[in-house]
Amino acid sequence: MFIPCDRGGDSAAPDFKGFTLLMPAVSVGNVGQLAIDLVISTLDMTKVGYFYTDCLVPMVGNNPYATAEENSTELSINAEVYSLPSKKLVVLQIRSPFIKNKYRPFCETLLSWVKSSKCARVVLLSSSHAYQRDDEQLLGTPLRYLLTPDLEKAVGGRMKELNWKEMEKVAAYPGISDTDKVLHIPGGGITKLLFTESCSEGIQMAVLLKFCSEGDNIPDAFVLVNYLNEWLQLIKSEVNPSSQWKIPSSWRLLFGNGLPPALF
Repeated sequence: MFIPCDRGGDSAAPDFKGFTLLMPAVSVGNVGQLAIDLVISTLDMTKVGYFYTDCLVPMVGNNPYATAEENSTELSINAEVYSLPSKKLVVLQIRSPFIKNKYRPFCETLLSWVKSSKCARVVLLSSSHAYQRDDEQLLGTPLRYLLTPDLEKAVGGRMKELNWKEMEKVAAYPGISDTDKVLHIPGGGITKLLFTESCSEGIQMAVLLKFCSEGDNIPDAFVLVNYLNEWLQLIKSEVNPSSQWKIPSSWRLLFGNGLPPALF
Protein backbone atom coordinates (compact mmCIF):
# COMPACT_ATOMS: atom_id res chain seq x y z
CA MET A 1 0.00 0.00 0.00
CA PHE A 2 1.05 3.61 -0.61
CA ILE A 3 2.34 5.55 2.41
CA PRO A 4 2.82 9.31 1.85
CA CYS A 5 5.90 11.09 3.16
CA ASP A 6 5.47 12.95 6.43
CA ARG A 7 6.60 16.46 5.54
CA GLY A 8 6.45 18.84 8.48
CA GLY A 9 3.61 16.93 10.10
CA ASP A 10 1.57 16.87 6.88
CA SER A 11 1.13 13.26 5.77
CA ALA A 12 -1.93 13.74 3.55
CA ALA A 13 -1.92 11.55 0.45
CA PRO A 14 -1.15 13.49 -2.76
CA ASP A 15 -3.77 13.60 -5.49
CA PHE A 16 -2.88 11.38 -8.47
CA LYS A 17 -6.22 11.63 -10.28
CA GLY A 18 -5.63 11.64 -14.03
CA PHE A 19 -1.88 11.01 -13.64
CA THR A 20 0.19 8.54 -15.66
CA LEU A 21 1.87 5.95 -13.42
CA LEU A 22 5.30 4.96 -14.72
CA MET A 23 7.00 1.92 -13.20
CA PRO A 24 9.53 -0.82 -14.01
CA ALA A 25 9.23 -4.57 -14.07
CA VAL A 26 12.12 -6.25 -12.27
CA SER A 27 13.28 -7.99 -15.42
CA VAL A 28 16.41 -9.15 -17.26
CA GLY A 29 19.25 -6.61 -17.06
CA ASN A 30 17.21 -4.32 -14.76
CA VAL A 31 16.61 -2.22 -17.88
CA GLY A 32 13.27 -0.83 -16.71
CA GLN A 33 14.69 0.21 -13.34
CA LEU A 34 17.67 1.95 -14.97
CA ALA A 35 15.33 3.78 -17.38
CA ILE A 36 13.17 4.91 -14.44
CA ASP A 37 16.33 6.23 -12.73
CA LEU A 38 16.97 8.43 -15.77
CA VAL A 39 13.41 9.79 -15.71
CA ILE A 40 13.47 10.62 -11.97
CA SER A 41 16.94 12.18 -12.13
CA THR A 42 16.37 14.21 -15.30
CA LEU A 43 12.95 15.57 -14.31
CA ASP A 44 14.14 16.19 -10.73
CA MET A 45 11.05 14.46 -9.40
CA THR A 46 10.04 14.83 -5.76
CA LYS A 47 9.72 11.80 -3.49
CA VAL A 48 6.16 11.80 -2.15
CA GLY A 49 5.97 8.42 -0.43
CA TYR A 50 6.77 4.76 -0.57
CA PHE A 51 5.02 1.49 -1.37
CA TYR A 52 4.83 -0.65 1.75
CA THR A 53 4.84 -4.34 0.84
CA ASP A 54 6.15 -7.68 2.08
CA CYS A 55 6.47 -8.92 -1.51
CA LEU A 56 9.91 -7.40 -2.13
CA VAL A 57 13.27 -8.24 -0.59
CA PRO A 58 13.86 -5.60 2.13
CA MET A 59 16.66 -3.11 1.46
CA VAL A 60 17.84 0.33 2.49
CA GLY A 61 20.51 2.60 1.09
CA ASN A 62 21.59 6.19 0.54
CA ASN A 63 19.79 8.62 -1.73
CA PRO A 64 20.46 7.35 -5.29
CA TYR A 65 19.75 10.79 -6.77
CA ALA A 66 21.96 12.84 -4.44
CA THR A 67 23.08 16.16 -5.90
CA ALA A 68 25.00 17.50 -2.91
CA GLU A 69 26.49 16.35 0.37
CA GLU A 70 23.43 17.68 2.22
CA ASN A 71 20.98 15.24 0.60
CA SER A 72 23.36 12.31 0.07
CA THR A 73 22.60 10.82 3.50
CA GLU A 74 18.83 10.60 2.93
CA LEU A 75 17.68 6.99 3.08
CA SER A 76 15.93 5.12 0.29
CA ILE A 77 14.09 1.80 0.44
CA ASN A 78 12.93 -0.91 -1.96
CA ALA A 79 9.81 0.76 -3.44
CA GLU A 80 9.42 4.54 -3.53
CA VAL A 81 7.00 6.91 -5.23
CA TYR A 82 7.97 10.16 -6.97
CA SER A 83 5.72 12.81 -8.51
CA LEU A 84 5.80 15.65 -11.01
CA PRO A 85 2.38 17.37 -11.00
CA SER A 86 3.29 19.71 -13.88
CA LYS A 87 3.41 16.70 -16.21
CA LYS A 88 0.75 14.69 -14.33
CA LEU A 89 3.36 11.98 -13.82
CA VAL A 90 3.83 9.66 -10.86
CA VAL A 91 6.66 7.13 -10.76
CA LEU A 92 7.02 3.97 -8.69
CA GLN A 93 10.65 2.87 -8.55
CA ILE A 94 11.35 -0.72 -7.44
CA ARG A 95 14.89 -1.45 -6.26
CA SER A 96 14.87 -5.07 -5.10
CA PRO A 97 13.72 -8.46 -6.44
CA PHE A 98 10.46 -10.15 -5.56
CA ILE A 99 10.17 -12.77 -2.87
CA LYS A 100 9.25 -16.20 -4.25
CA ASN A 101 5.50 -16.68 -4.84
CA LYS A 102 4.78 -13.03 -4.06
CA TYR A 103 4.23 -11.83 -7.65
CA ARG A 104 0.45 -12.14 -7.59
CA PRO A 105 -0.18 -10.46 -4.20
CA PHE A 106 1.99 -7.54 -5.30
CA CYS A 107 0.11 -7.13 -8.59
CA GLU A 108 -3.24 -7.26 -6.80
CA THR A 109 -2.16 -4.62 -4.27
CA LEU A 110 -0.66 -2.42 -6.97
CA LEU A 111 -3.74 -2.49 -9.21
CA SER A 112 -5.96 -1.82 -6.22
CA TRP A 113 -3.90 1.31 -5.52
CA VAL A 114 -4.08 2.37 -9.19
CA LYS A 115 -7.88 2.20 -9.00
CA SER A 116 -8.19 3.96 -5.63
CA SER A 117 -5.78 6.75 -6.64
CA LYS A 118 -7.64 7.18 -9.96
CA CYS A 119 -4.49 7.10 -12.11
CA ALA A 120 -5.45 7.49 -15.76
CA ARG A 121 -3.06 4.84 -17.06
CA VAL A 122 -0.03 2.73 -16.22
CA VAL A 123 3.14 2.49 -18.31
CA LEU A 124 5.34 -0.52 -17.46
CA LEU A 125 8.98 -0.52 -18.61
CA SER A 126 10.32 -4.03 -19.06
CA SER A 127 12.76 -6.29 -20.88
CA SER A 128 12.94 -9.82 -22.19
CA HIS A 129 15.70 -12.33 -22.96
CA ALA A 130 17.11 -11.63 -26.42
CA TYR A 131 18.26 -15.23 -26.85
CA GLN A 132 14.70 -16.57 -26.53
CA ARG A 133 13.22 -14.62 -29.44
CA ASP A 134 11.51 -16.57 -32.20
CA ASP A 135 12.31 -16.01 -35.89
CA GLU A 136 9.79 -13.19 -36.33
CA GLN A 137 11.09 -11.32 -33.29
CA LEU A 138 14.64 -11.40 -34.67
CA LEU A 139 13.61 -9.03 -37.46
CA GLY A 140 13.83 -5.25 -37.16
CA THR A 141 13.83 -3.29 -33.93
CA PRO A 142 14.48 -4.93 -30.52
CA LEU A 143 11.71 -2.75 -29.02
CA ARG A 144 8.10 -3.85 -28.56
CA TYR A 145 4.90 -2.58 -26.98
CA LEU A 146 1.63 -3.99 -25.62
CA LEU A 147 -1.65 -2.18 -24.93
CA THR A 148 -4.62 -3.35 -22.91
CA PRO A 149 -7.94 -3.15 -24.83
CA ASP A 150 -9.03 -0.06 -22.86
CA LEU A 151 -5.84 1.83 -23.73
CA GLU A 152 -5.81 0.55 -27.32
CA LYS A 153 -8.95 2.58 -27.99
CA ALA A 154 -7.25 5.74 -26.77
CA VAL A 155 -3.70 5.55 -28.14
CA GLY A 156 -3.63 2.67 -30.64
CA GLY A 157 -3.63 5.12 -33.54
CA ARG A 158 -0.70 7.02 -32.06
CA MET A 159 1.39 3.83 -31.89
CA LYS A 160 0.73 3.21 -35.55
CA GLU A 161 1.81 6.79 -36.35
CA LEU A 162 5.06 6.14 -34.50
CA ASN A 163 5.48 2.93 -36.53
CA TRP A 164 5.97 0.93 -33.35
CA LYS A 165 5.96 -2.84 -33.39
CA GLU A 166 3.54 -4.74 -31.16
CA MET A 167 4.85 -7.69 -29.15
CA GLU A 168 4.22 -10.85 -31.15
CA LYS A 169 2.53 -13.91 -29.72
CA VAL A 170 4.50 -17.14 -30.14
CA ALA A 171 3.48 -20.74 -30.72
CA ALA A 172 2.40 -22.44 -27.51
CA TYR A 173 3.79 -25.72 -28.83
CA PRO A 174 6.72 -24.92 -31.17
CA GLY A 175 7.32 -27.55 -33.82
CA ILE A 176 4.00 -29.26 -33.06
CA SER A 177 1.35 -26.63 -33.67
CA ASP A 178 1.65 -23.06 -34.90
CA THR A 179 -2.05 -22.27 -34.54
CA ASP A 180 -2.14 -21.94 -30.74
CA LYS A 181 -0.29 -18.72 -29.91
CA VAL A 182 0.38 -17.17 -26.51
CA LEU A 183 2.02 -14.09 -25.05
CA HIS A 184 5.50 -15.11 -23.92
CA ILE A 185 7.88 -12.69 -22.16
CA PRO A 186 10.82 -14.74 -20.81
CA GLY A 187 12.85 -12.83 -18.26
CA GLY A 188 10.07 -10.25 -17.94
CA GLY A 189 9.29 -10.79 -14.26
CA ILE A 190 5.79 -9.53 -13.41
CA THR A 191 5.23 -8.11 -16.90
CA LYS A 192 2.86 -10.74 -18.29
CA LEU A 193 0.91 -11.19 -15.04
CA LEU A 194 0.44 -7.46 -14.51
CA PHE A 195 -0.58 -6.96 -18.14
CA THR A 196 -3.13 -9.79 -18.21
CA GLU A 197 -4.60 -8.71 -14.85
CA SER A 198 -4.94 -5.15 -16.17
CA CYS A 199 -6.74 -6.48 -19.25
CA SER A 200 -9.18 -8.37 -17.02
CA GLU A 201 -9.82 -5.42 -14.72
CA GLY A 202 -10.25 -2.78 -17.41
CA ILE A 203 -7.14 -0.82 -16.45
CA GLN A 204 -5.38 1.21 -19.14
CA MET A 205 -1.85 -0.16 -19.32
CA ALA A 206 0.99 0.01 -21.82
CA VAL A 207 4.06 -2.22 -21.69
CA LEU A 208 7.22 -0.96 -23.39
CA LEU A 209 10.03 -3.51 -23.52
CA LYS A 210 13.40 -4.22 -25.05
CA PHE A 211 15.00 -7.54 -25.90
CA CYS A 212 18.40 -7.65 -24.21
CA SER A 213 21.01 -9.78 -22.45
CA GLU A 214 22.54 -9.51 -18.99
CA GLY A 215 25.67 -7.35 -18.76
CA ASP A 216 26.23 -3.62 -18.91
CA ASN A 217 22.63 -2.64 -19.60
CA ILE A 218 23.04 1.13 -19.41
CA PRO A 219 22.86 1.47 -23.23
CA ASP A 220 19.63 -0.60 -23.19
CA ALA A 221 18.18 1.78 -20.58
CA PHE A 222 18.89 4.79 -22.80
CA VAL A 223 17.25 3.06 -25.77
CA LEU A 224 14.16 2.19 -23.72
CA VAL A 225 13.76 5.65 -22.16
CA ASN A 226 14.13 7.28 -25.60
CA TYR A 227 11.43 4.90 -26.85
CA LEU A 228 9.18 6.04 -24.00
CA ASN A 229 9.96 9.67 -24.80
CA GLU A 230 8.85 9.27 -28.41
CA TRP A 231 5.35 8.78 -27.04
CA LEU A 232 5.10 10.78 -23.80
CA GLN A 233 7.51 13.61 -24.72
CA LEU A 234 8.95 13.92 -21.21
CA ILE A 235 11.90 15.89 -22.58
CA LYS A 236 12.37 17.70 -25.88
CA SER A 237 13.25 15.33 -28.70
CA GLU A 238 16.44 16.41 -30.45
CA VAL A 239 19.02 14.83 -32.73
CA ASN A 240 20.63 13.05 -29.78
CA PRO A 241 18.04 12.80 -26.97
CA SER A 242 20.33 10.49 -24.96
CA SER A 243 22.58 13.45 -24.16
CA GLN A 244 19.69 15.20 -22.39
CA TRP A 245 19.07 12.49 -19.80
CA LYS A 246 20.75 13.18 -16.47
CA ILE A 247 22.69 10.21 -15.11
CA PRO A 248 22.05 9.78 -11.35
CA SER A 249 24.98 9.91 -8.96
CA SER A 250 24.38 6.30 -7.85
CA TRP A 251 25.34 4.97 -11.28
CA ARG A 252 28.99 5.59 -10.42
CA LEU A 253 28.70 2.54 -8.16
CA LEU A 254 27.05 0.12 -10.60
CA PHE A 255 30.28 -1.78 -11.17
CA GLY A 256 32.10 -0.84 -7.97
CA ASN A 257 34.67 1.89 -7.43
CA GLY A 258 37.51 0.27 -9.33
CA LEU A 259 40.98 -0.56 -8.03
CA PRO A 260 42.76 2.10 -5.98
CA PRO A 261 45.63 3.69 -7.99
CA ALA A 262 47.95 3.09 -5.00
CA LEU A 263 47.94 -0.65 -5.88
CA PHE A 264 49.92 0.01 -9.07
